[in-house]
Parts: sequence; C-alpha cells; structure tokens
Amino acid sequence: MAYTWFIARRLYRANDSRRRASRSAIVIATAGVALGLAIMLLSVCVVLGFKSEVERKVTGMGGHIQILNYQSLIDTEAQPIAISDSLVFRLSQVSGVSDVRRYCQKAGMLKTDASFQGVVFRGIAPDYKLDFLRSCLVEGSLTDSFSETESTGRLAVSQMLARQLGLHVGDKVYAYFFDQTLRARRFTIEAVYATYLSEYDERMAFCDMHTIRRLLGYGPDQYGGAELSLARMDQLSEVSDQVSRLVNHRQDNYGQAYTSPTIRDTYPHIFAWLDLLDLNVVVILVLMLAVAGFTTVSGLLIIILERTQFIGIFKAMGAPDRTLRHVFLWYAMLLVGRGMIIGNVFALAFCYVQQRWGLVTLDAATYYVHQMPIQLSWTWIAVINLLTLLLSALALLLPTLVVSRISPSRAIRFE
Repeated sequence: MAYTWFIARRLYRANDSRRRASRSAIVIATAGVALGLAIMLLSVCVVLGFKSEVERKVTGMGGHIQILNYQSLIDTEAQPIAISDSLVFRLSQVSGVSDVRRYCQKAGMLKTDASFQGVVFRGIAPDYKLDFLRSCLVEGSLTDSFSETESTGRLAVSQMLARQLGLHVGDKVYAYFFDQTLRARRFTIEAVYATYLSEYDERMAFCDMHTIRRLLGYGPDQYGGAELSLARMDQLSEVSDQVSRLVNHRQDNYGQAYTSPTIRDTYPHIFAWLDLLDLNVVVILVLMLAVAGFTTVSGLLIIILERTQFIGIFKAMGAPDRTLRHVFLWYAMLLVGRGMIIGNVFALAFCYVQQRWGLVTLDAATYYVHQMPIQLSWTWIAVINLLTLLLSALALLLPTLVVSRISPSRAIRFE
C-alpha cells in the first residue's frame, strides 16, 4: 500500500506539458466532484433551513399540540373548554412538553375611517411567552402588559393588517364585536409583527385576555384552548399519544369534550409541502452523485490511456495488474479528495455568507420567509461527504480494470 500510494502521489503531482488531455481531464473531474458535492450540501442545508424556519413560525403561533373543545373543530366560532391549573400542571409534566399556555379567541372587526377588516382577536395572559412574537416584530415593541385581570387596551397586529388599514404604532383603532348586540372597544397599536404565514397574518391580532374573556362571558376556568410547545419537533407523534391518553374522550365540569389536534392536523398542506422538499433533495443528491461519478470516471479513463507507456513499463518489470489498479485508484482518490475539499469550502463559505448577510432573498408570500434560510447540520455534512467518497471509490473500480487489458509489448511502443 505504501509504495502504490507513493507512486500515485508522484503521478498526481507530475507536471508534464505533453499530457494536455490528462490535465484537462483532471480539472474537469475535480470541478465535477466539487460542484456536485457543493450542490448536495447546499440543497440539504437550505431544505433543513426551510423546514426549521417554517416549523418554528407555525408552532410559534399555534403550538405543537392544541387542547380544544371538540365542538370547536365543527363550529366556526371557538367553543370554551375548562383548562384548570391542575390540568395545565399535568400537561406540563408530560415528557417532551416545554410550555403550556392558555388563550381565548373571538372574531371581530377592526375599523378605521378609510377601511375595515375582519380579525380574530387572541387574548393572552402574562404567562404567554412572547419570545416568538418579539422575533417577528417589524415595528414597536411588546411589553409583558397583556393581562388576565384588567383591560390594557394594547393591541399587536400583523404587518399585512396594518397596511390594509393604514395603521402604525401608537394609532388608536376601534374594534367591533357582533353578538346579540354590537359592542365596541378602543385599542392602541403597540406592535406590528410579520410571520409571512398568510394563515395568521391575514387575520390574527393579540390583546389582553381579560378583554376577550369579558366579551365571551366565560367562567373562571374556561378558555378558548391551550397550546403545548415541545422541546423537539421529532417528538410530536410520541407526545401527542401521551396527551391524547390524558385528555381525549374526557369531559370538563361543563360537559364539554376535550380534543388534542397536532399542528400537522391543523395545517396539513404546509407540512405536505415540507415533506415534498425531502423528495426534491433525494432527486438532487442522486443526480449530483451521478454527475460527480461520471466526470471522475471519464477523467480517470483519459489519464489511464495517457499513461499507457507507464503501465507497459511497470508490467514489463513484473508489476501485477492488481498493483497498477491500486496505483490509479489512489490517483483517482487524490483527485476526488481535492474536489471534495473545494466543494466543502465553497458550500460552507456560501452558508456562512447567507446566514450572516442574507444575500439571497425570496418572495415571502410564496416561501413564508423573506430570505433563503440556512441550517448547518454537521451530521448531514459528514454523511454526504462519506457517501460521496464511498460511491466515488466504487465507481472508480470500473475504469481501473482497463489496466489488465493493456499489453506490455504494445504499451511500451504506444505514443
């Protein structure tokens, strides 16, 4: 092994001006491996970034699992369900659950002098974590002022609603609620957010829970529902089963039945789109591996043909075919290794630049994000590199078999 590696390295470093074809083949093969590997790494990092960012936004607004009144799945208006402190405690003790937050919702209308818009007002309490909403703010700020015991008159609306109604932070706006009678409330715009998820941005506004509870006339332990956030998305199925056993098919003190749909049940189209991205990545990986393998095999065949005299001399000196195959296999792996280094450097440099400065922008209305997201996964990077190396080595076994077909007597006279 040591001397075959030594010979392969000397051949690889040799600078023979007469071998123009092999030099071009080396450049093309190296570029093919580098380009294929870079595209594979970028594809995986972009898809992981898309999935992570979209999942973060969807679950940030609606939680991974919701506790609802079963009737709310049928009626257009959310129905109340009792969510006591003891139930919240039991839910928070379920393995994998990181946060439980209660809320109330009521449909209404925001009206300005120039326009009006139907809105779902979500009432939240001080224990409602605002980290996600704060990360989506485009104007104003969110204080911990959403109360469950008094009306604060503060309202957070989406950028889409703010533009439709011509609202800015600090503006006063009236909200109207329709039941048996028309009731009005005045709010002050405290913050404007943008998730770029039309399901939320078109209709969701946040205010204090006290205002919504009074409008709905709920009992002391009744809420519109509760959201459960998980530590990891991949635990959704397991945690959902535990939550279902805890609450499903049970009734509260008012005779209402609990149900616990997951975020995948609520927004199946979004997760179907994300799952489709996985298939696209598989297709890209297969195509890029084929391109890298084809260019490397073609380059090695050209190199072997240009080294026919070298092969003939070594055979005449008694070198077996197996030794020569090992020499050219090592030669090819040097070529593949160089291409992989270039591909890794390019892909990781691009990922760093995109994460730092976001040079590649997207249409947020279509892709839910305003710039191409990147998520580095060192596990996936290692797997793709290892897969590229192994498949390249297997593909290169075929052209090295050409060595055994070369006759020493003819090869020495070959020009």
